[in-house]
Amino acid sequence: MAEISVAAEVGRPTGSGAARRLRAADKVPGVVYGQGVDPMSVVVERRALRHALSGAAGLNAVITLNVGGRSHPTVVKELQRDPIRRAVTHVDFLVVNLDEEIEIEVPIVLVGEAKAVEDENGLVDPALNSLTVRCTPRLIPNEISIDITAMTIGDVIRVADLVLPEGATCPLDPDTAVVTAVGTRATIEPSATEAAPEGEAAGGESSE
Repeated sequence: MAEISVAAEVGRPTGSGAARRLRAADKVPGVVYGQGVDPMSVVVERRALRHALSGAAGLNAVITLNVGGRSHPTVVKELQRDPIRRAVTHVDFLVVNLDEEIEIEVPIVLVGEAKAVEDENGLVDPALNSLTVRCTPRLIPNEISIDITAMTIGDVIRVADLVLPEGATCPLDPDTAVVTAVGTRATIEPSATEAAPEGEAAGGESSE
């Protein structure tokens, strides 16, 4: 696990006006809470936060947050973004114990091409975009890869079918659908000409 550190300032002013001034100064207001700490308002440099979350682990990076003269292992519990600019407007840091399991959302990545589904004009439909995973912070996977190559119309990949990284489990119902291969209307309904009985035109009248 790569060491990622971010410095945080404590004692920031609160309120919408103060938050706007911080963002204008390229800083992000936030809060820290969790294992062994009282909740506290903090502010971090936007560039430092962006750098911490730009690695392979993305939002699930374990960040050593240096705040108030102490260092805490944390994960980002929630990011709030501007709905238009998508800039981060607030961040929640959860202090964790590196030896205790936590539940965290890990992105799902579909690998390969389901040729049999494509040949029948079907669709591979991800029922989930991320998977809830339980593991220690050091073992948080960057992503959950699911191979869809062998899927055919009607196939369903469920939680029970997933091969999770070592040290990770999923608390969801094993029967929960993760990916499905479905037929489109074009797959299910033949053309009018194909559906017409022999000797009868598509409009339902005899061709004689």
